[in-house]
Amino acid sequence: MDKAALNKIVSGVYVVGSTKEGKLNGQIINSLIRITADPVYVAISINKNNLTCDYIRSSGVFSVSMLSTSVPMTFIGLFGFKSGREVDKFAQTHYRLGKTGAPIVLDHTVSWMEGRVTNAIECETHIVFIGELVDYDVVSSGEVLTYEYYSTVMKGKSSKNAPTYTAPEEKKAAVTGQKYTCSVCGYEYDPAVGDPEHGIPPGTAFADLPSDWTCPVCGADKSQFEPSTPLRT
Repeated sequence: MDKAALNKIVSGVYVVGSTKEGKLNGQIINSLIRITADPVYVAISINKNNLTCDYIRSSGVFSVSMLSTSVPMTFIGLFGFKSGREVDKFAQTHYRLGKTGAPIVLDHTVSWMEGRVTNAIECETHIVFIGELVDYDVVSSGEVLTYEYYSTVMKGKSSKNAPTYTAPEEKKAAVTGQKYTCSVCGYEYDPAVGDPEHGIPPGTAFADLPSDWTCPVCGADKSQFEPSTPLRT
């Protein structure tokens, strides 16, 4: 089977937000469908291991913000590759609380919606939450970010918990001094500099970095890095 066929499914890139006991969290998703016209029901898919899934299960409410094509990769990195268990994502984000109490992300947003869960379906690694919308609005006239644009133009990747994730083959640097660039946020790892702040001394080749090393900017793992412009020898 050719997994490229699955990439032909048209989807967008969105931020889903929810709340639990006064705390807020959110994450990137690319699975959202409109089910009915009136009343409006939608469905979203969330990995069971994600904190946002726990929040939606507990509160029964959620918001969805449709991102624009102008969204910076650092924003994708914050909501898509960092965990709310370790980072307060909303401390760095412009948002407001909706009618349901769910946080609505306004940064880099074209439009948003919020709803209450009416049903939940378990699908192996994910839960599909079906909800009735209680409010929605347009924020800007920007172009909505599709997953195809994100992956082909912005060269973005999916997190390991995303339904669109495909494990890449790990490539070792052919040259010790080869630089590698994070495809999520653009950070460049330079072996000559290393990552001293995280215990990686200068002179450490990318291939020799620990398997659990992550991008110091957005938290993306090694599989999200690609060779920078080849060295001239």
